[in-house]
Amino acid sequence: MANDKKTSGLYCQKCRTPIEIDASIDQLNPAAFKLLTDSTVTGQPAAKHTIRQSRPTYPSARHQTYDTALQSARNPTFKRSVPPSRFSQHGLQNPAMSFVDVHMSESMLDPPSPSAARAAERQLGKEEADTARVEMTRRASVTGTIGIRGASMADGMETTNRMFEILSARSDIDHPICVECTEMLVDGLTKRLGVATRERDAYVDYLRRANADVPSSEEIKQAEADLKAAKRNEATALKNLETLEAEKAELDAQVALLEAEAKELDQTESDFWRDRNAFQIKLSEFQNERDALTTKHAHDTQILTQLQRRSVYNDTFNITHDNHFATINGLRLGRLPNIHVEWNEINAAWGQTLLLLATLAERLGYKFQGYELRPMGSTSTIIKNEVTGSTNESRLTTASTTSGQQIKQQRLELYSSGDIPFNFGFLHRKFDTAMVAFLECLRQLGEFVENSPTPSTGPGGVGAVKMPYEIKKDRIHDQSIKLTMNKEELWTKACKYTLTCCKYLLAHANNVESQAGRRAR
Repeated sequence: MANDKKTSGLYCQKCRTPIEIDASIDQLNPAAFKLLTDSTVTGQPAAKHTIRQSRPTYPSARHQTYDTALQSARNPTFKRSVPPSRFSQHGLQNPAMSFVDVHMSESMLDPPSPSAARAAERQLGKEEADTARVEMTRRASVTGTIGIRGASMADGMETTNRMFEILSARSDIDHPICVECTEMLVDGLTKRLGVATRERDAYVDYLRRANADVPSSEEIKQAEADLKAAKRNEATALKNLETLEAEKAELDAQVALLEAEAKELDQTESDFWRDRNAFQIKLSEFQNERDALTTKHAHDTQILTQLQRRSVYNDTFNITHDNHFATINGLRLGRLPNIHVEWNEINAAWGQTLLLLATLAERLGYKFQGYELRPMGSTSTIIKNEVTGSTNESRLTTASTTSGQQIKQQRLELYSSGDIPFNFGFLHRKFDTAMVAFLECLRQLGEFVENSPTPSTGPGGVGAVKMPYEIKKDRIHDQSIKLTMNKEELWTKACKYTLTCCKYLLAHANNVESQAGRRAR
């Protein structure tokens, strides 16, 4: 018997392990088989308890639809596909692992009435007996030698397989299952039961609260009155909405016109800014040109002012000083004991000074009385004119005048050959006479400038111009210009005073020329 159970070919439908059938299930009589199969059909309650409710939980039409669907329900189809046993040697498929069609009487969810149930049981008993007889006959014809014990075992296996198929078809659990899987399934169903119980309690509580919130007749009347008022308000709101929609349509039309006008204004603005940018570019070009011309004019004006202020006389005759010496165009005029200036430099300085005096007299329009200046560089001379009646000197040139008087011209040399030492001043008589004549010409020009009218005093007035140093005969500022009986330091001072007076007359001539130029403009 134990060997027969091990080779029964049944497997757990969850873990696919071979299982052994209990002896109580191995040999089932028809009554026990029917009791097990009928226990899986969900029955309806014996009596319907009428619960008094203020309102139905759901509409009656839905209940009728549910009853109709329940009566027309069909049998479910169960399919089990179990792989062959890994312990099987031939790998034959179990005939139980196939599609099984279950009769309506075996899988109806809504059980029939008691009388119909008894009739179905009798009919099922007859069918099972007939089926058993047919099956016994088929097996006997095939084997021909099976005894009573072999037929009993085959019938038991067939009955067991059929029972498992019916149980699997009538529930959502595939049978058979092992003990371990059964325990796991029981645990899962227990958890589901707890969840369903909590949901049921929640629904019951909601139903209780919903039944408790059933409004009274007064509340219903108040609700109907509120509904009517709400409908009236809705009608008024609809009218207002129609009015507002009409106003919105008018506003939309105005907005469309304004948008068109805005587009035109945008185009006009774009044209304006384009023209403005073009004008700005042209204006910038004109401003740049104006600024360039203004800068050029300012530069030219500055140069003109500098040129107007600059005097050709100042550039030609640059009078300054070098320590104790007065210089003209870089030539020192004078001599000191410790600084020996060459006579070539002194003669050139006197030549430049004589040229300056002659130029100033010509520029101011003055003619010297009794003297003629002849600047010739280092050999410059002064011609002295004397009116006399006799001519007995060979070195004098005689000229006749309209009155019969004779003019004697004496040539005075404003230079020294350098052959005579400086200490022998009495031997420099010709040079001293020429320097005294130069001082006389300088005095005459100074008096002419002092007595000349200035633009500030008018044509008949006397200006405020005055020579910086007084000149008397051979002395200027009490310093003698002669070398005779004189020291080198004193003679150098006298030469310095002489150049200072020349620079003063030069500045006056520049002032007169600039004022004449301004009056001409």
